[in-house]
Amino acid sequence: MSKVKRKHGDRKDAYLVRDSDVMHIFMPFLLPNRADNEAVLNETVDLTAIIDYVNQKNANSPEFKYTMFHVFCAALAKVITLRPKLNYFYSGQRLYEKKDLTLAFVVKKHFTDKGEETLAIIEIDKESEESPVEQVYNKVKNIVYDVRKSEKSDGATDFMSVFSKAPRCFVRFFIKIINILEYYGKLPQSLLKIDPYHSSVFLSNLGSIKMKANYHHLTNWGTNSLFVVIGEKFKRPYYDDDGNVTMKESLELGITIDERIADGVYFSNSIKILRKIFEHPEVLDLPLNTPID
Repeated sequence: MSKVKRKHGDRKDAYLVRDSDVMHIFMPFLLPNRADNEAVLNETVDLTAIIDYVNQKNANSPEFKYTMFHVFCAALAKVITLRPKLNYFYSGQRLYEKKDLTLAFVVKKHFTDKGEETLAIIEIDKESEESPVEQVYNKVKNIVYDVRKSEKSDGATDFMSVFSKAPRCFVRFFIKIINILEYYGKLPQSLLKIDPYHSSVFLSNLGSIKMKANYHHLTNWGTNSLFVVIGEKFKRPYYDDDGNVTMKESLELGITIDERIADGVYFSNSIKILRKIFEHPEVLDLPLNTPID
Protein backbone atom coordinates (compact mmCIF):
# COMPACT_ATOMS: atom_id res chain seq x y z
CA MET A 1 0.00 0.00 0.00
CA SER A 2 1.46 3.31 -1.04
CA LYS A 3 1.70 6.02 1.58
CA VAL A 4 -1.34 8.30 1.85
CA LYS A 5 -2.18 11.40 3.84
CA ARG A 6 -2.52 10.71 7.55
CA LYS A 7 -6.10 10.76 8.86
CA HIS A 8 -7.61 10.96 12.33
CA GLY A 9 -7.07 7.61 14.06
CA ASP A 10 -3.90 6.74 12.13
CA ARG A 11 -0.61 6.17 13.92
CA LYS A 12 2.84 7.45 12.96
CA ASP A 13 3.73 3.99 11.72
CA ALA A 14 0.37 2.63 10.54
CA TYR A 15 -3.02 3.33 9.02
CA LEU A 16 -6.20 2.51 10.94
CA VAL A 17 -8.13 -0.28 9.20
CA ARG A 18 -11.51 1.38 8.82
CA ASP A 19 -13.42 -1.41 7.07
CA SER A 20 -13.09 -4.04 9.82
CA ASP A 21 -16.00 -6.43 10.29
CA VAL A 22 -17.74 -6.80 13.65
CA MET A 23 -15.63 -9.80 14.67
CA HIS A 24 -12.34 -7.94 14.15
CA ILE A 25 -13.68 -4.95 16.05
CA PHE A 26 -14.55 -7.01 19.13
CA MET A 27 -11.63 -9.46 18.91
CA PRO A 28 -9.03 -7.30 20.74
CA PHE A 29 -11.47 -6.73 23.62
CA LEU A 30 -12.29 -10.43 23.99
CA LEU A 31 -8.73 -11.67 23.30
CA PRO A 32 -6.49 -8.72 24.13
CA ASN A 33 -3.00 -10.28 24.20
CA ARG A 34 -1.04 -11.07 21.05
CA ALA A 35 0.89 -13.90 22.70
CA ASP A 36 -2.39 -15.61 23.61
CA ASN A 37 -3.51 -15.65 19.97
CA GLU A 38 -0.65 -17.44 18.26
CA ALA A 39 -1.26 -19.64 15.23
CA VAL A 40 1.72 -21.78 14.27
CA LEU A 41 2.16 -22.71 10.61
CA ASN A 42 4.86 -25.30 9.88
CA GLU A 43 6.11 -25.76 6.34
CA THR A 44 8.68 -28.23 4.99
CA VAL A 45 10.54 -26.55 2.14
CA ASP A 46 12.09 -28.44 -0.77
CA LEU A 47 15.32 -26.54 -1.34
CA THR A 48 16.13 -27.92 -4.79
CA ALA A 49 15.07 -24.85 -6.79
CA ILE A 50 16.35 -22.42 -4.14
CA ILE A 51 19.82 -24.00 -4.09
CA ASP A 52 20.03 -23.82 -7.90
CA TYR A 53 18.88 -20.19 -7.78
CA VAL A 54 21.49 -19.23 -5.17
CA ASN A 55 24.23 -21.03 -7.11
CA GLN A 56 23.30 -19.04 -10.25
CA LYS A 57 23.49 -15.81 -8.25
CA ASN A 58 26.96 -16.77 -7.03
CA ALA A 59 28.17 -17.91 -10.47
CA ASN A 60 30.43 -14.87 -10.77
CA SER A 61 31.90 -15.48 -7.30
CA PRO A 62 30.89 -12.20 -5.61
CA GLU A 63 32.89 -11.29 -2.51
CA PHE A 64 29.70 -11.30 -0.43
CA LYS A 65 27.79 -14.47 -1.29
CA TYR A 66 24.08 -14.77 -1.91
CA THR A 67 22.51 -17.16 0.59
CA MET A 68 19.22 -18.91 1.19
CA PHE A 69 18.56 -16.38 3.95
CA HIS A 70 18.36 -13.64 1.31
CA VAL A 71 15.87 -15.74 -0.64
CA PHE A 72 13.68 -16.39 2.40
CA CYS A 73 13.67 -12.70 3.34
CA ALA A 74 12.79 -11.67 -0.21
CA ALA A 75 10.08 -14.33 -0.45
CA LEU A 76 8.46 -13.12 2.77
CA ALA A 77 8.61 -9.51 1.58
CA LYS A 78 6.96 -10.60 -1.68
CA VAL A 79 4.14 -12.46 0.06
CA ILE A 80 3.45 -9.60 2.49
CA THR A 81 3.29 -7.13 -0.39
CA LEU A 82 0.80 -9.29 -2.26
CA ARG A 83 -1.09 -10.23 0.93
CA PRO A 84 -1.26 -6.95 2.88
CA LYS A 85 -3.23 -8.33 5.85
CA LEU A 86 -0.02 -10.08 6.91
CA ASN A 87 1.25 -6.58 7.71
CA TYR A 88 -1.67 -5.88 10.08
CA PHE A 89 -1.42 -5.64 13.86
CA TYR A 90 -3.56 -4.86 16.89
CA SER A 91 -2.64 -2.09 19.31
CA GLY A 92 -4.84 -0.16 21.72
CA GLN A 93 -7.79 -2.44 20.81
CA ARG A 94 -7.64 -1.25 17.21
CA LEU A 95 -6.57 -2.92 13.98
CA TYR A 96 -3.87 -1.19 11.87
CA GLU A 97 -1.91 -1.75 8.68
CA LYS A 98 1.78 -0.90 8.84
CA LYS A 99 2.94 1.87 6.52
CA ASP A 100 6.33 0.24 5.96
CA LEU A 101 7.54 -3.27 5.23
CA THR A 102 10.44 -4.10 7.56
CA LEU A 103 12.37 -7.28 8.34
CA ALA A 104 14.23 -7.71 11.65
CA PHE A 105 16.88 -10.29 12.53
CA VAL A 106 19.91 -10.85 14.75
CA VAL A 107 23.47 -10.61 13.43
CA LYS A 108 26.10 -12.53 15.38
CA LYS A 109 29.49 -10.83 15.26
CA HIS A 110 31.33 -14.08 16.06
CA PHE A 111 29.91 -17.61 16.28
CA THR A 112 31.14 -18.25 19.83
CA ASP A 113 29.45 -18.34 23.24
CA LYS A 114 30.79 -14.87 24.01
CA GLY A 115 30.25 -13.47 20.52
CA GLU A 116 28.16 -10.31 20.69
CA GLU A 117 24.80 -10.01 18.97
CA THR A 118 23.30 -6.96 17.35
CA LEU A 119 19.78 -6.36 16.08
CA ALA A 120 19.29 -5.42 12.44
CA ILE A 121 16.22 -3.99 10.70
CA ILE A 122 15.93 -3.52 6.95
CA GLU A 123 13.15 -1.65 5.18
CA ILE A 124 11.93 -2.96 1.83
CA ASP A 125 10.68 -0.46 -0.74
CA LYS A 126 7.40 -1.88 -2.03
CA GLU A 127 7.30 0.53 -4.97
CA SER A 128 10.89 0.01 -6.13
CA GLU A 129 11.72 -1.41 -9.55
CA GLU A 130 14.69 -3.17 -7.93
CA SER A 131 13.92 -6.82 -7.27
CA PRO A 132 13.25 -7.91 -3.67
CA VAL A 133 16.19 -10.30 -3.62
CA GLU A 134 18.58 -7.53 -4.67
CA GLN A 135 17.10 -5.15 -2.11
CA VAL A 136 17.60 -7.71 0.65
CA TYR A 137 21.06 -8.72 -0.56
CA ASN A 138 22.38 -5.15 -0.69
CA LYS A 139 20.89 -4.12 2.65
CA VAL A 140 22.06 -7.25 4.47
CA LYS A 141 25.54 -6.92 2.97
CA ASN A 142 25.87 -3.35 4.23
CA ILE A 143 24.68 -4.33 7.70
CA VAL A 144 26.94 -7.37 8.00
CA TYR A 145 30.02 -5.47 6.84
CA ASP A 146 29.22 -2.62 9.21
CA VAL A 147 28.51 -4.87 12.21
CA ARG A 148 31.47 -7.21 11.87
CA LYS A 149 33.98 -4.44 11.23
CA SER A 150 32.65 -2.13 13.93
CA GLU A 151 32.43 -2.18 17.71
CA LYS A 152 29.17 -0.21 17.62
CA SER A 153 25.98 -1.77 18.95
CA ASP A 154 22.51 -1.38 17.49
CA GLY A 155 20.11 1.43 18.34
CA ALA A 156 17.80 -0.71 20.50
CA THR A 157 20.70 -1.92 22.63
CA ASP A 158 22.01 1.63 23.01
CA PHE A 159 18.56 2.78 24.08
CA MET A 160 18.20 0.06 26.72
CA SER A 161 21.73 0.58 28.04
CA VAL A 162 20.80 4.14 29.06
CA PHE A 163 18.38 2.71 31.64
CA SER A 164 20.18 -0.53 32.50
CA LYS A 165 21.74 0.87 35.69
CA ALA A 166 18.74 2.88 36.84
CA PRO A 167 16.77 1.83 39.97
CA ARG A 168 14.10 -0.81 39.30
CA CYS A 169 11.29 1.50 40.39
CA PHE A 170 12.38 4.03 37.77
CA VAL A 171 12.56 1.36 35.04
CA ARG A 172 9.07 0.08 35.95
CA PHE A 173 7.70 3.61 35.82
CA PHE A 174 9.40 4.27 32.48
CA ILE A 175 8.05 1.03 30.98
CA LYS A 176 4.56 1.94 32.17
CA ILE A 177 4.83 5.29 30.40
CA ILE A 178 5.99 3.83 27.08
CA ASN A 179 3.23 1.20 27.24
CA ILE A 180 0.69 4.03 27.56
CA LEU A 181 2.31 5.81 24.61
CA GLU A 182 2.19 2.57 22.62
CA TYR A 183 -1.50 2.07 23.43
CA TYR A 184 -2.36 5.46 21.96
CA GLY A 185 0.13 5.21 19.08
CA LYS A 186 2.27 8.05 20.39
CA LEU A 187 5.68 6.41 20.63
CA PRO A 188 8.40 8.58 19.05
CA GLN A 189 9.44 7.64 15.52
CA SER A 190 13.04 7.33 16.69
CA LEU A 191 12.07 4.41 18.93
CA LEU A 192 9.77 2.77 16.39
CA LYS A 193 12.60 2.67 13.83
CA ILE A 194 15.07 0.81 16.07
CA ASP A 195 12.78 -1.67 17.81
CA PRO A 196 12.63 -5.09 16.07
CA TYR A 197 9.32 -5.81 17.81
CA HIS A 198 7.78 -3.06 15.70
CA SER A 199 8.86 -4.75 12.46
CA SER A 200 6.64 -6.54 9.94
CA VAL A 201 8.54 -9.80 10.37
CA PHE A 202 11.07 -10.93 12.95
CA LEU A 203 13.25 -13.72 11.52
CA SER A 204 15.44 -16.19 13.38
CA ASN A 205 17.88 -18.11 11.17
CA LEU A 206 18.51 -21.01 13.54
CA GLY A 207 19.77 -23.15 10.69
CA SER A 208 22.90 -20.99 10.58
CA ILE A 209 23.83 -22.22 14.08
CA LYS A 210 22.79 -25.84 13.39
CA MET A 211 19.75 -25.70 15.68
CA LYS A 212 16.56 -27.64 15.03
CA ALA A 213 13.52 -25.60 16.06
CA ASN A 214 10.39 -24.45 14.26
CA TYR A 215 8.62 -22.23 16.77
CA HIS A 216 9.17 -18.85 18.42
CA HIS A 217 6.58 -17.01 20.46
CA LEU A 218 5.15 -13.60 19.70
CA THR A 219 5.31 -10.78 22.26
CA ASN A 220 2.63 -8.52 23.69
CA TRP A 221 5.05 -5.62 23.43
CA GLY A 222 5.31 -3.90 20.07
CA THR A 223 3.38 -4.47 16.86
CA ASN A 224 5.09 -7.54 15.40
CA SER A 225 2.41 -10.03 14.26
CA LEU A 226 4.71 -12.41 12.37
CA PHE A 227 7.73 -14.38 13.59
CA VAL A 228 9.55 -16.78 11.25
CA VAL A 229 12.05 -19.45 12.27
CA ILE A 230 14.33 -20.90 9.56
CA GLY A 231 15.50 -24.35 10.60
CA GLU A 232 18.55 -26.46 9.81
CA LYS A 233 19.01 -27.97 6.36
CA PHE A 234 18.54 -31.76 6.15
CA LYS A 235 17.74 -34.49 3.63
CA ARG A 236 14.27 -36.04 3.56
CA PRO A 237 12.44 -38.41 1.19
CA TYR A 238 10.01 -37.10 -1.42
CA TYR A 239 7.61 -39.46 -3.20
CA ASP A 240 6.23 -39.05 -6.71
CA ASP A 241 2.81 -40.29 -7.91
CA ASP A 242 4.28 -43.71 -8.74
CA GLY A 243 5.73 -44.23 -5.28
CA ASN A 244 9.34 -43.58 -6.30
CA VAL A 245 11.39 -41.90 -3.61
CA THR A 246 14.04 -39.18 -3.99
CA MET A 247 16.13 -37.74 -1.20
CA LYS A 248 16.19 -33.93 -1.36
CA GLU A 249 17.67 -31.09 0.68
CA SER A 250 14.95 -29.56 2.84
CA LEU A 251 14.36 -27.44 5.90
CA GLU A 252 11.55 -26.68 8.30
CA LEU A 253 10.02 -23.22 8.28
CA GLY A 254 8.11 -22.23 11.41
CA ILE A 255 5.70 -19.28 11.08
CA THR A 256 4.04 -17.91 14.19
CA ILE A 257 1.31 -15.38 13.48
CA ASP A 258 -1.32 -13.43 15.38
CA GLU A 259 -4.43 -15.29 14.25
CA ARG A 260 -6.64 -12.24 14.90
CA ILE A 261 -5.31 -10.27 11.90
CA ALA A 262 -6.94 -12.50 9.26
CA ASP A 263 -8.77 -15.81 8.85
CA GLY A 264 -7.59 -19.32 8.06
CA VAL A 265 -8.40 -19.09 4.35
CA TYR A 266 -6.31 -15.92 4.03
CA PHE A 267 -3.36 -17.58 5.77
CA SER A 268 -3.73 -20.73 3.65
CA ASN A 269 -3.73 -18.79 0.37
CA SER A 270 -0.72 -16.79 1.55
CA ILE A 271 1.20 -20.01 2.24
CA LYS A 272 0.30 -21.25 -1.25
CA ILE A 273 1.96 -18.16 -2.73
CA LEU A 274 5.01 -18.74 -0.53
CA ARG A 275 5.26 -22.32 -1.80
CA LYS A 276 4.99 -21.08 -5.39
CA ILE A 277 7.90 -18.70 -4.80
CA PHE A 278 10.06 -21.47 -3.32
CA GLU A 279 9.30 -23.65 -6.36
CA HIS A 280 10.11 -20.78 -8.77
CA PRO A 281 12.49 -18.40 -6.93
CA GLU A 282 13.27 -16.61 -10.20
CA VAL A 283 10.11 -14.56 -9.58
CA LEU A 284 12.16 -12.76 -6.94
CA ASP A 285 14.10 -11.14 -9.79
CA LEU A 286 10.98 -9.16 -10.71
CA PRO A 287 9.75 -6.01 -8.92
CA LEU A 288 8.14 -6.69 -5.57
CA ASN A 289 4.57 -5.83 -6.53
CA THR A 290 4.56 -8.06 -9.65
CA PRO A 291 1.59 -10.47 -9.24
CA ILE A 292 2.06 -14.24 -9.04
CA ASP A 293 -0.48 -16.48 -10.83
